[in-house]
Amino acid sequence: MRRLLIVEDEDHLALGLKFNFEAEGYDVTVATNGVDAIEIMRTADPPMELVVLDLMLPDMSGYEICEAIRADNYEVPILVLSARTLAEDKTRAFDLGIDQYVTKPFNLPELISRVRSLIKRRPIARPVAIEKEFIEFGKVKVNFRRYEATVDGESRKLTPMEMKLLQLFVQNEGVVLSRKEILAKVWDMDPPPETRTVDNFVMRLRKHFEDDPANPRFFQSVRGAGYRFISRGVVVSDEDE
Repeated sequence: MRRLLIVEDEDHLALGLKFNFEAEGYDVTVATNGVDAIEIMRTADPPMELVVLDLMLPDMSGYEICEAIRADNYEVPILVLSARTLAEDKTRAFDLGIDQYVTKPFNLPELISRVRSLIKRRPIARPVAIEKEFIEFGKVKVNFRRYEATVDGESRKLTPMEMKLLQLFVQNEGVVLSRKEILAKVWDMDPPPETRTVDNFVMRLRKHFEDDPANPRFFQSVRGAGYRFISRGVVVSDEDE
């Protein structure tokens, strides 16, 4: 039975979510504050397989909870369920490594469908299968099967979304991918919102893997179009930061 953690301080909503997810066959635990949520995540046996997380909580914010979870477990899918609708709230949440963002009020069947999709797509968030199990570029070595990356022998710990974005680039080497296409394929946003999420995550990959992130060789911007990945690292002049 799939195990879910719901982090929500509104009792009626938490109980309603618990009832409906249990009716779908999930084993549901509810936490009403951040301290309890983090403790549950650290001690659950078997581990939680997905977190439904509110952002506005009494003791610590959902952002802080997300940071703590990601520090302990980079693989568990996190779905934010929040009344915050501003683009900057969503961007901050995605930058911290969440997988889905659903705003309140919400459609229950859609929420259940998103949870089901996340668990199916990432059973404890293993990377999706790709043609290349390994890739090397510059001083970088990536093992997608083992979920590992090194730069000149030094380990780099990537979040699930960073790894998924890297996988998309590798699968489409040389192809220019638009920001909307990346959002749809990596973050499952359809229609995707106007956000700097893609730009922020590309910058993070550059910080991980480029010798000079300000002058990238591998993760290149294409003016007015989007981004492309070139493993041979040819420097181009059509940067559009």
